[in-house]
Amino acid sequence: MNIREQLKGTGVAIVTPFNKNETVDFLALEKLIDFVIGNGVEYIVTLGTTGETPTLDKQEKLDIIHFTFEKIKGRVPVVVGIGGNNTKEVVEQLQSYPLDKAVAVLSASPYYSKPSQEGLFQHYKLIAEASPKPIILYNVPGRTGRNMEAATTLRLAHEVANIAGIKEAGNNISQCMQILRDRPADFLVVSGDDDLVLPELACGIDGVISVVANCYPKQFSDMVRAGLAFDFTKAKKLNDPLMEVYNLLFTENNPAGVKAFLHEMGFVKNVVRLPVTPLSDTVYQKVKAYCAQ
Repeated sequence: MNIREQLKGTGVAIVTPFNKNETVDFLALEKLIDFVIGNGVEYIVTLGTTGETPTLDKQEKLDIIHFTFEKIKGRVPVVVGIGGNNTKEVVEQLQSYPLDKAVAVLSASPYYSKPSQEGLFQHYKLIAEASPKPIILYNVPGRTGRNMEAATTLRLAHEVANIAGIKEAGNNISQCMQILRDRPADFLVVSGDDDLVLPELACGIDGVISVVANCYPKQFSDMVRAGLAFDFTKAKKLNDPLMEVYNLLFTENNPAGVKAFLHEMGFVKNVVRLPVTPLSDTVYQKVKAYCAQ
């Protein structure tokens, strides 16, 4: 089974719960893993940016990977996030991290350095050649400062054997449509923009790696499955109530928004690591009101 078939549907970019002293709350993580799997998500992405990976040290990352594999026990596929703007360091991590039980690696486009399109191509080519698992590109210009153009994505898809897909979070449906039109047949294309998933499903994407699926896994993954079946009447009915959630999740910061929802639901403590701060009281009260409905 290729990656496009394995990762069709909803993946959840799972948060990293913290205790009040900011250590990793593994009990909460186990509870959240069981919650999202029990409510129908197709796979889990650990160590994504929603997991506050930039503020985790190496040992915490290794512990989280091992713990996640142990608790999931093969129930759903696992994708591990490994990326950065130091190509050499990414290569070293790909060769030393415990990836034997992962189906793929999600690698965010280099941030801050703002490389050219050729730089992006060469970065991904090198890490794909070094990786023991297929690479899923992650284009998120709102965080990295540089958009990976459709032509670059398609060049990688057609020319580099170990690149298996892309999480496209460019907030650009036209760019997504170009990738979908010209991709290889087995190349996975998933959304990284929860609020655009419904229209992008109509364009032919294979699913999503989602933030909202942390807190509303059943409703959201049911919506995605309906869209994949081209039942857009059902999909819209499921998506409409979530539109306010999408707004609240990203009004101030991700994962501050999703952790506020999960705190109200009793899954995690409302703790994030600097430079991220918890939601302001004004926005938090809106989250609380939504959860109380």
